[in-house]
Amino acid sequence: MQTTLIVIGLFIFGFVIIIMVAKAKMKNIPLVADHKSILTLTDKNFSHQTKNKLVLVDFWAEWCAPCRMMAPVLNDVASELSGNSFVGKVNIEQFNALAKTYKVRSIPTLILFKDGKEINRFVGVKNKDFLLREISKV
Repeated sequence: MQTTLIVIGLFIFGFVIIIMVAKAKMKNIPLVADHKSILTLTDKNFSHQTKNKLVLVDFWAEWCAPCRMMAPVLNDVASELSGNSFVGKVNIEQFNALAKTYKVRSIPTLILFKDGKEINRFVGVKNKDFLLREISKV
């Protein structure tokens, strides 16, 4: 019986260590600079920047590890878009009113706007192929 408890205890201890290491690595994900064609959206320019365009808007925060993971993906998506299709980003810490307006409850949240109106929403980390496929459907 004691051996079983020791094995279970070691298993739990190892699991806790793995979780702590994973969290530490997630916090150390570096910030990636935005692609030159990514729109920086604010409460003042949001309506103008999403009008008469197809814009995939990323609601993110600097402290959010999954948001940091999305940055290179969004850069790749932005580099492949042409014409009247764009990627935009809203920092919810700076522009919380926009996040409230669009009922963003968790991040990263990606909302696809066409002519200023929401047509689709994706929550969580998504890959480039998925996003390009969803954009091409519109």
